[in-house]
Amino acid sequence: MRELGFGQFAGGIVQCAYTVADIDTSMRSFTARLGIAPWFVLGPFTAAEGRYRGQPTSINLTLAIAFAGRMMIELIQQNNDVPSVYRETIAARGHGFHHWAIASADFDADIARYLAMGYEIAFSDRSPRGVRIAYMDAMGELPGMIEIIEMTAALEENYTEMYRASRAFDGRDPIRPR
Repeated sequence: MRELGFGQFAGGIVQCAYTVADIDTSMRSFTARLGIAPWFVLGPFTAAEGRYRGQPTSINLTLAIAFAGRMMIELIQQNNDVPSVYRETIAARGHGFHHWAIASADFDADIARYLAMGYEIAFSDRSPRGVRIAYMDAMGELPGMIEIIEMTAALEENYTEMYRASRAFDGRDPIRPR
């Protein structure tokens, strides 16, 4: 496996993601209690090509990404009440852990591999960063979903810049719009 610029490996877990009720409060809490910062905020935005369980969706989200060492942490706040993979999990057990993300060097092959394992695509979209993402519903066997992220060179560089910012974080500007 190829090591990515931020130290994780293509094909491996690069992110742990959590749903939160209030992203601003959560970023401050994760920084104060866990030392995670800086946070790079994306949104609010509406899913450009979002599909939830096969149907178009107008889900609106705000995301925040930071690094804890080489592991990317993502906070997700859903800003509207449309049905979603996030609302499913929140209804079942409240806010908290939602999914792991895998850095995919071959998005279509990885989707096919997870489909062959019996997992369904619960949500898919083209992210604001321009890459395809898909959430595979692994909740019957695992305590979270598996997100497949199309790892392009541009996205890898974007994440690497965030990782470098976390290594150089001096306490200033813990929350940064992206």
